[in-house]
Amino acid sequence: MVMCDYFSASDDDVAVRVLDQPGGPSPSVFDVVPLKGIDPVVVMAQLEAILTGCTYDEASERPRAGRVLSSPEAENAFIVSVSDTLREALASATHSSLLEAAGPWSETDELRQSGITSDTALKVLVLLCGLAGRARSAGLRLFCWWAL
Repeated sequence: MVMCDYFSASDDDVAVRVLDQPGGPSPSVFDVVPLKGIDPVVVMAQLEAILTGCTYDEASERPRAGRVLSSPEAENAFIVSVSDTLREALASATHSSLLEAAGPWSETDELRQSGITSDTALKVLVLLCGLAGRARSAGLRLFCWWAL
């Protein structure tokens, strides 16, 4: 199973330095939400499209959306940026909007194939919403440590 630890950091350089430590971002240093199988490229662009009402293509073409910041030649882990638009959408989401998004998000091919139900999707959304809100309050951006 692919490991995806979402975390906040002040900038790209700080985020990429996470790769210097084995095992991803340390919860003693970063605000971390570990989410197995929630990939930062396709699945997060789908989420952004659902939350903001844009198309998947628009979400995936936004600055910082699913961009690999670390060396693409790395063999086992990457640092991927999460768009500021998604951070903002998550940070400002209400519980009812998360509830509305959980169903359609869980019905995407990627989440359905991972066996993620609407209930599980809602739990993931609540965790991401908390992370995004704390990051926005602290002036931080969101990233994903993606280990294969």
